[in-house]
Amino acid sequence: MATLRKQFGQRLREIRSERGLTQERFAEMLGISVDFLSLVERGRNAPSFETLELLSKRLKMPVAELFTFE
Repeated sequence: MATLRKQFGQRLREIRSERGLTQERFAEMLGISVDFLSLVERGRNAPSFETLELLSKRLKMPVAELFTFE
């Protein structure tokens, strides 16, 4: 079973891709580096609560949906 970080990263990557956003564009929207976004999507790093709130706002979805894994 994948770790929570990996599951979250995979979910975030899926959402970003479904919306047709590149890592570069999405990182720019969030005000974070592409390197950090890449680390999050690969499950190597975890976002702060502030970044989670920003992700939720920019994606126009509840934070809980970011943690809805299949």
